[in-house]
Amino acid sequence: MRFREEFARLDAELTLAGHVVLTPTALDPSTELSAEDRERLGRIHLQKVAMADEVLVVNVGGHLGESARRELEHARSLGLAVRFLEPHADVG
Repeated sequence: MRFREEFARLDAELTLAGHVVLTPTALDPSTELSAEDRERLGRIHLQKVAMADEVLVVNVGGHLGESARRELEHARSLGLAVRFLEPHADVG
């Protein structure tokens, strides 16, 4: 997972502020995943997005990868509030 440390920092910060935080699963970088595993994790993360009241996009340095774009589109299709960690160009 890209920005692992930033996700961990935000998880702690937001949880201590009283929020329930659903983050992507942070696997050890040495963990080998099959295509099926990756697809399953992607589906689970979209389910987490659907459970949320708000989505915080962790776009460190303005980076927005393919998975994040898919999750952002899903959040917007559900009418969820979306915030970005850093300023961004609107992507949809």
